[in-house]
Amino acid sequence: MVRRITETELPSVEELILKLQIAHTKKVVRVHFKDGSDEVGAVTYVPRFGTGRLIDVTREFSRDYSIYDVADVDIESDI
Repeated sequence: MVRRITETELPSVEELILKLQIAHTKKVVRVHFKDGSDEVGAVTYVPRFGTGRLIDVTREFSRDYSIYDVADVDIESDI
């Protein structure tokens, strides 16, 4: 069962932007989305548009996202 987190439990958009800017230099990160799903892979992030893509090479899977879809980002050392 997946529990949706409340808006007050989410990090601010500025914190997420900083995490994504760090995460795009790492090989593997875990991105938690507001819909309750989470994905593991490499990320790209374009601050100008507030969008990016998560790519999992082993599963041949990619997912486009907006900064407003992201709940949290776990960097490689946190996974």
